[in-house]
Amino acid sequence: MNKMTRKILSTTSLLTAGFLAQVAGAADTINAGKLTIGSDITYPPFESYDGDKVVGFDPEVAALIGEQLKLEPAFIDARFASLVVGLKSNKFDMLMSGMYITPSRTEAMNAVPYGRVGASILVKKGSKIQPATEKDLCGVKVGLLPGESYATKLNEMSETYCKEMGKPAVKIHEFPSAPEVAQAILSGNVDAQVIINGAAKLTVEKTKGRLNISSTDLIYPSVIGIFVNKENKVLTTNIEKAVATIMENGSLPALLEKYDLSPAY
Repeated sequence: MNKMTRKILSTTSLLTAGFLAQVAGAADTINAGKLTIGSDITYPPFESYDGDKVVGFDPEVAALIGEQLKLEPAFIDARFASLVVGLKSNKFDMLMSGMYITPSRTEAMNAVPYGRVGASILVKKGSKIQPATEKDLCGVKVGLLPGESYATKLNEMSETYCKEMGKPAVKIHEFPSAPEVAQAILSGNVDAQVIINGAAKLTVEKTKGRLNISSTDLIYPSVIGIFVNKENKVLTTNIEKAVATIMENGSLPALLEKYDLSPAY
């Protein structure tokens, strides 16, 4: 084999390896160079629209992750109840929507923790119903989003605490989005909403004080996660590494402090 032939073969091998690496990398995301993120963009301070721009904690974290992975984040708006289905049907690379990490979710998806939050109870200002804790919700009409983990927790409480105390069960009503729950409280269709604390504070501001937080402490403190398909182990690992990096370099802790959240662990 002469030098020219060896050079040609060597160059061909390098080009082939580069091509295969590009293909392998492209297979980790739906669109090459992009990180497609499913999110219910009606849930400030995690994500909401400012004109055409998606703003909030999750978009800012996604931007940091995108920098680490050399991918451009692209948020796709979808209602909360359809996010998991969308991920499984490969409409999204991952989910970011202030979603709690729960056993049922980790059975279906990979989860990367990136923060810790607690919930508050929202009610109409001046209402006779002012629940201080979740145990005060027995017999109360509570508005939630479909698929929220609060429904399971409240149903469990109904079967244990409420029943044992001889009180009526929590009455759960589902709505497509968080703003619609707030409107239902204002119109008297439901009495309360269990919602992440940061979102509760913003809702009070947006309704100009017509709603208020009645709970005296945070309830159901939980870790929130980024969710990825079980099969996409490469992307999961890359996101884990990116989150670890932005935690170590201080950029994620700065955002957690900005949005009044806590580290995952």
